[in-house]
Amino acid sequence: MSLVVPNGPQRIVCLTEEPTEILYALGEGERVVGISAYTERPPEAKRDKPVVSAFIGGSVDKISALKPDLIIGFSDIQAELAKKLISANLPVLIFNQRSVQEILDVIVSIGNLVGRGNEARDLSASYVAKLAAVAEIPRSHRPGVYFEEWDEPAICGIQWVSELIEIAGGRDVFRDRSHGKLAKDRFVSSEEVVAAAPEVVLASWCGKAFDKSAFVARAGFEQLPAVQSGQVFEIAPEIILQPGPASLTDGLDALVAAIHG
Repeated sequence: MSLVVPNGPQRIVCLTEEPTEILYALGEGERVVGISAYTERPPEAKRDKPVVSAFIGGSVDKISALKPDLIIGFSDIQAELAKKLISANLPVLIFNQRSVQEILDVIVSIGNLVGRGNEARDLSASYVAKLAAVAEIPRSHRPGVYFEEWDEPAICGIQWVSELIEIAGGRDVFRDRSHGKLAKDRFVSSEEVVAAAPEVVLASWCGKAFDKSAFVARAGFEQLPAVQSGQVFEIAPEIILQPGPASLTDGLDALVAAIHG
């Protein structure tokens, strides 16, 4: 038997975008051998790496053929895919980050996995500094914000989105509901949205374009201050609904621009 000192996983399949972006940011993009169809960042990953999964589903055969020594996924939504991969005797690691702090934790965890712990901590520190700088900007008014993640049924923003809205100088009108772990915990009715009277509406429908005309046409929505003032905006899902670097950088910038622009 010949044993070697391990140097971390060398062939990593990423079932969502954020581990891919993290690994590239740490200079370890060559370890990525398969990606999600929703990967947009970095562009070279989208260009160079084979797509082996969507979000909920994926090809066990395609993933197995890549001979991965680690598969990284996200959340309970990928539980069934993870189960199939584990049943195929593949090594699977599922993160379930829901808050800004947990996003930072995952960055460091992935860094540690590939021997880039110090670099990952430095990267996280740079994000913490940016978040703190934005949060410290004086705001004379913090407008009420409704963030919609899906339309039928309507789902309000997940925890990290809610936290970023607050950092950006807004006030999430469904802040308490954002802590729900399951999508159904964040369902909202049109009546609740009307009652919350948001001054800004931000929409990012995961997997499809925001239909502003359909949104505005909902019963009672003509009463919303955001609709009356024209403060209804779409934010690209790839920069706000990915719990990784994108949301802490371009996503945060987009929130600030929409809320205060």
